[in-house]
Amino acid sequence: MSKMIRSKSLSRREKNDVEEENGVLFWVNKSGFPIDAPTWERMWDHVTKVHPDGYNMVKKIQNKQDLPQIPVPQPPLSFNPAMSIQERLKKIQDYMNELQYNHTGTQFFEIRKNRPITGLMETAKEMIREALPIKCLEAVVMGIFLTNGMVGVERFTISFKTLFKDHLHRHIVLGVSHGGFYGAIGMSRRDDLMYKPLEFKSLADLVLDFAKCYRKYYHSVKKVKVGLPIIHDPHSYEVINWKALMVSLNRNNEKECIHELDNHARKMKTLSKSWTASPYCTLKTVSTAEALRVLPIDSFSHTMTRRSNSVVTQSLLNSRRKSRSTLALLADTEYQIRI
Repeated sequence: MSKMIRSKSLSRREKNDVEEENGVLFWVNKSGFPIDAPTWERMWDHVTKVHPDGYNMVKKIQNKQDLPQIPVPQPPLSFNPAMSIQERLKKIQDYMNELQYNHTGTQFFEIRKNRPITGLMETAKEMIREALPIKCLEAVVMGIFLTNGMVGVERFTISFKTLFKDHLHRHIVLGVSHGGFYGAIGMSRRDDLMYKPLEFKSLADLVLDFAKCYRKYYHSVKKVKVGLPIIHDPHSYEVINWKALMVSLNRNNEKECIHELDNHARKMKTLSKSWTASPYCTLKTVSTAEALRVLPIDSFSHTMTRRSNSVVTQSLLNSRRKSRSTLALLADTEYQIRI
């Protein structure tokens, strides 16, 4: 009976053996999850056509209950105190590599950029439990989760918008800085467009290295967006600032881009003092807006008023002057300890 069903199903499949789109024979999640019976049938039929043992292999495993468990990669949730930050970041990247890059059109996890950090951290836990392949944005969220609590490590997002054969492509990695050096972790089809060792002396060097790697694949980098430091509190209701600075590499020359990125790096160092100055950084809940208000105006007012696309605008600086009297209260309310 099963052979008859298979033969009928195969005959239907052979009649419609046409690539649907982008070289994909069929989309697994077109009917949603959990996978429905027709999709399973189509997948088994596909296996019988491409596997050397054909239907015998399908019959051997299809209804078997005692199949061996597939090994699941173990996340690096704890580290040896003697391990350097560079080694820890490499272990996190190796773990994400074990999960593999998600090449399919399937979106396993729903990630919205406007979600608070606490919601994104719950998604990261779900990704670890499911151990499914991940894409670049999912890798950023997982990287934030796995680097929480690393004293002196700043995390910020770096987004790229590139052009290749009249098609726009977007990519994102998690930038990291520690001890005056910069690097990145993430996921990509290309090995040199995700992990970068913690060896770049400036943020500009890191970004320009990504742009250089993109040119190897004939991609023209149109825009680069850099966020602000991400708080280490996994229970925070802060929303990540994904695009505090935007640089147009196709319009500005390299010297101007370096100047913009260096200015932004100095601003991030100033902000980082509010979030990672001590081992108790995970208990601090200073908002981005509050942190920006306590910065000295003269340190970045010239740069911010010139760039309308920056996170700090002239109106914010004006409101800071008007509310100068309220800043004295910030010292008492800056830190909140969660019990």
